[in-house]
Amino acid sequence: MTNVKERYLALDILRGLTIALMIVVNTPGSWETIYGPFEHSAWHGFTITDLVFPTFLFVIGNAMSFSLRKYEAKGESAFLKKLFKRTLIIFLIGLFLNGFPFIYRDAQEGWQLMNFADIRIMGVLQRIALCYMFAGLLIRYLKIKPVLIIGAALLLIYWWLMYYFGDPGDPYSLKGNAELKLDLFFFDPENLYHGYGIPFDPEGLLSTIPAIVNVIGGYVAGIFIQKSGNNFTTVWKLALGGIVLLAVALIWDPAFPINKPIWTSSYVLYTIGWDLLILGALIFITEVLNFKKGAYFFEVFGRNPLFIYILSGIIIEIIGLIHIGGESLKVIIYENLFLSWLSALNASLLFAICYMLLLWLIALWMDKRSIYIKV
Repeated sequence: MTNVKERYLALDILRGLTIALMIVVNTPGSWETIYGPFEHSAWHGFTITDLVFPTFLFVIGNAMSFSLRKYEAKGESAFLKKLFKRTLIIFLIGLFLNGFPFIYRDAQEGWQLMNFADIRIMGVLQRIALCYMFAGLLIRYLKIKPVLIIGAALLLIYWWLMYYFGDPGDPYSLKGNAELKLDLFFFDPENLYHGYGIPFDPEGLLSTIPAIVNVIGGYVAGIFIQKSGNNFTTVWKLALGGIVLLAVALIWDPAFPINKPIWTSSYVLYTIGWDLLILGALIFITEVLNFKKGAYFFEVFGRNPLFIYILSGIIIEIIGLIHIGGESLKVIIYENLFLSWLSALNASLLFAICYMLLLWLIALWMDKRSIYIKV
């Protein structure tokens, strides 16, 4: 059987690449000037940015194919305690980040404490927590074939729910989709994301159902790699699986459009398809060709992914919170060090890249001292 350390190299690179790209797309110098590929698609459609979050779920599932083995000898109690504890902690951290820094600057009244009743309930980490929990239960108690059948059933059931409970004639629109209706049934509008012009949460309750399949996809890929090994046969089978899923997603697209905000079933297959192709390419480069130069850059991010992601959100909020002469420190840094000599698009992108490199230096410092923070 292939060595565990070797098996993790491609996974660590993919995980690190995902974190690096996630930081870049989340922290532009200005949200008004962003290159198209580094923006989410407005609604239906797909950009490379739309691949980031589902890939993070994919690598979580991939890692679970290795990490869950240690619980085989520990019994059900140890497994369930770990699963639910980690789910709760990640969910609560997500709530914390939604509220952080808990104060805001009002133009007339100055600094104000946020209204905690209006905090956004769902979010990226909350979705990760729920998908991790449900996928973990399926993976623990079922064999791969039933898990795959359930995964396919979840995608079909979600399609039916979105069509049947969405607005007649336009069930997949921003205002008429079933995900929004379910969230408004459970939450006040103030507790939802407001970035679409109306209260609508792209990490809502209903669309968490198909997102579970992204974790399942990563898990199945991990099991396959363990059994097949890091060789060319594994690479071409992963590539073939990816191409098939991409084709199915594109065939499904006219009926159930590829769409990240409502996390459509075609979007799930499309993103898993790309993840399989990318993972296969990484195995081919690092294991078949034995070319590992530059891999350490991404490994650094991949060894503390959750912590670095959380830290990236906290630091940028603090920088934006600090005001000098009535201007936020972030704006001062952006305008003086980037926008003063670059075009608006290039300045915004370079700011994001430099911020990502700052986080990389922190991750490097942690790795050199063997500091690995796990939930």
